[in-house]
Amino acid sequence: MTPTSTRPRSPVAARRFGYLVAALLNAVVLYAANVWPGWEAVPFLTDDTRSVIGWVNASILVSLVANLLYLIRDPVWFKALGDAVTTTVALLALLTIWQVFPFDFGDASFDWPLVARIVLGLGIVGSVIGIVAALVTFVRSVVGRPSVRGVRPR
Repeated sequence: MTPTSTRPRSPVAARRFGYLVAALLNAVVLYAANVWPGWEAVPFLTDDTRSVIGWVNASILVSLVANLLYLIRDPVWFKALGDAVTTTVALLALLTIWQVFPFDFGDASFDWPLVARIVLGLGIVGSVIGIVAALVTFVRSVVGRPSVRGVRPR
């Protein structure tokens, strides 16, 4: 099956602006989680958060570095490979959070632990789908499929 149309990539300047914003946001979140106010300030996080914060930090840091690299150069194959790596680290963080579950929602009348598990589960499933999609894009761009290069097939 050959696609009849392809969507070209955004202009380089727009992509680079997006990478810069993403890198800055990652830096802010990394600072907020570890320095000020720190994860300890979040009332529903328990001391078990110490067991997961390393993976959370790794996920944020890998994303920050990837976005800085995309600022320099972002061919489709490189971006797809970076997306696969960043999403894999995020998946490891989510799986660790699922396993440790460092949350205490107190005696709320609403079932917040269930909501948290659902959100984590959706994140895990979405991450797996994202990894597969990124790897497919990577392979297609390496073998020269027109649909990922932004070129219309003839």
